[in-house]
Amino acid sequence: MLKRFFARFFILSVFFLGQSVFSQTCCSGGVPLSNNLGLPNDGKGILLIGLSYDYNNLNTLNAGSSKLDDDSRLRVTNSILMSVGYSFSDRISVESLFTWVNQVRTITQFGNETDTKTTGIGDAVFLVKYAFPDILGKRSIISLGAGAKAPLGRSDFTTPQGIQLTADLQPGSGAWDFVGLVSLSKGLNFRPSATLSANLTYRETGANKDYLNNTSIYEFGNEMQANLGYTDQFSLLNTIFNPGMVFKYRKAQVDSIDNSNLPNTGGEWLFIRPELSVNIAQNFVLVSRYELPLYSYVDGTQLTPTNRFTIGLLWKLQKKEIGVLN
Repeated sequence: MLKRFFARFFILSVFFLGQSVFSQTCCSGGVPLSNNLGLPNDGKGILLIGLSYDYNNLNTLNAGSSKLDDDSRLRVTNSILMSVGYSFSDRISVESLFTWVNQVRTITQFGNETDTKTTGIGDAVFLVKYAFPDILGKRSIISLGAGAKAPLGRSDFTTPQGIQLTADLQPGSGAWDFVGLVSLSKGLNFRPSATLSANLTYRETGANKDYLNNTSIYEFGNEMQANLGYTDQFSLLNTIFNPGMVFKYRKAQVDSIDNSNLPNTGGEWLFIRPELSVNIAQNFVLVSRYELPLYSYVDGTQLTPTNRFTIGLLWKLQKKEIGVLN
């Protein structure tokens, strides 16, 4: 038992030292789950399939709200995301999100670069949603969703030396989470082609009880994300374009290990996100967005997002087409 105590003490010491020296955040990296939820309900019998690529670059080191003159730390997350949604009626629908993630952390010291990489299937989200059409007048809809984030991804990758990597570098979280979603959209009377939308996503995190080779309990901080956006529509060369602008606010509470708050985790961020979708073919939509930070306040010292880019395809199938495919 004494031997196990010292082994655990050594692992935790390395972990906390790594958090203090490298100042990596568990909140801004990782799989972009909340950022990619909210498929629309397009009517009874409609199946939506989305496939997208998400690039997240973190190369800005912050202490609180102050940017530090230090570019020796870089974090890049590349994710492949697949969304599937089906509408049983104009009100009831389901949505799921599956992920694959590649993460690279690069630290440059004294002219030497050290890379830490992980690749694998990430966690997944499953939601049931209920819509209230025209509740705020014509061309309006409010949707409520609830579900779970399932720990499909691995959370026990280790270094070549056999030391388990920290939670923020793992493809999966090792825990079940509750996910809630509220979304609203309203067509504007003064401009029929324009829509004002807002949504709120909340994630109540569970605990990974098998962390650090079953010696500790790790829990990511609860997360809230709110978006307010404006989209319009115009036609050019027989193609429909939908440009938009979104403001995103995100708040993450601090992570904990063995019920103790973990330094250099948690914070709040404000982003601006220009978007553009293009109907490239019947039932095929190309979706793209570019996200830039406007403000961030982090607990302690952390890497925060520098820029983010997402591009993907959304395929809409009606019930007849589904039957033909089958």
